[in-house]
Amino acid sequence: MIQRDCSAFIRKLWRQYPTITLTGPRQSGKTTLARALFPDADYVNLEAPDVLADARDDTHGFLRRHPAPAIFDEVQKFPELLSYIQVACDERRKNGQYILTGSHQPQLHQAISQSLAGRTGLVTLLPMSLRELRTAGIEKSRDEFIRDGFMPRLYDSDIDAPQLYSDYFKNYVERDVRQLIALRDLRQFEIFVQLLAGRVGQEVNFSDLASSVGVSSTTIKSWLSVLEASFVVYVLRPYFNNLGKRLVKAPKVYFTETGLAAHLNGIRTPEQAAMHPNLGGLFENMVVMDMVKRRLNAGGECDFYFYRAPNGLEVDLIEQNGVKLRPFEIKASSTYHPEMSRNLKRFAKLTSNSVFPTVIYSGETAYDAAGISRMDFRDDDTHLN
Repeated sequence: MIQRDCSAFIRKLWRQYPTITLTGPRQSGKTTLARALFPDADYVNLEAPDVLADARDDTHGFLRRHPAPAIFDEVQKFPELLSYIQVACDERRKNGQYILTGSHQPQLHQAISQSLAGRTGLVTLLPMSLRELRTAGIEKSRDEFIRDGFMPRLYDSDIDAPQLYSDYFKNYVERDVRQLIALRDLRQFEIFVQLLAGRVGQEVNFSDLASSVGVSSTTIKSWLSVLEASFVVYVLRPYFNNLGKRLVKAPKVYFTETGLAAHLNGIRTPEQAAMHPNLGGLFENMVVMDMVKRRLNAGGECDFYFYRAPNGLEVDLIEQNGVKLRPFEIKASSTYHPEMSRNLKRFAKLTSNSVFPTVIYSGETAYDAAGISRMDFRDDDTHLN
């Protein structure tokens, strides 16, 4: 098993809370990690029909038969269990009792808010990060990473990436989407997801998507919320001094798993990735999600935004740390050109809070006299955490 960077954070929360809730997309390694970190805990998979029936029919007896410490996997299958866990935790008055894992769907989020507020440490586990793979001795090219993606299963089995993502998307649509929303035309939803994949790194035009799919803008927004809630996409909102505006302006959308976005773009080989017209967007997708993973693995908040001004000034990504803003330009090129840092310099003139402006690309890490860092996407950067 490849060592996951969030392990230290999880162990810390285990000492501080009665429960830990580990959420994230399907196949991101939640179960494997929970069982590896807590080998002595009783493991219970609520996706098994007989186990789920037992939990529903006799919940008090179910908890007695699976005393703490216990891992309850796929807990979104029975959100009502959390109310019983709350009572059990309050009676014992000790930390380190239960580990709950699941896809963070609306029902689970609501159950956590109602029953376990203040009683659970929340951890989001996304697919593998570049640093985790590098620590494990796994090195790949830019185009290989884009095609293959970062699902743990790719690195502990001999499955091909195209096969994995074909099955992953099919299973997600057939299992999760049908449970979350009532679809009259499943094909419309599939087209919507494919169109999103073709526009990673771009602002979402809801009206255009609605017209292309044949549904209303309201439906498109609802579907996007479902994709975000089930960790298929990550929504990046624009930066404004007025915080309220972040919620009403058009966001940019990235896929949590770059390999899935590449698959939906029709990429089956690294060579196809290199020649694809959406290479820049897919590379940006990979870099943005890797930075999100680093923040989450360290237990931090995902204070990331993008910037776009009416005068044409654009910054691909802004990392907010308190009052400090770190701007990034993200380019798939392996050759650095001074033009890449032009918008970073323009943004720095707008605010005294701008620090460590950085170009992330596929070339050598260096620092120039103008105060611009340029960093190979595979390299570590102490400023990112």
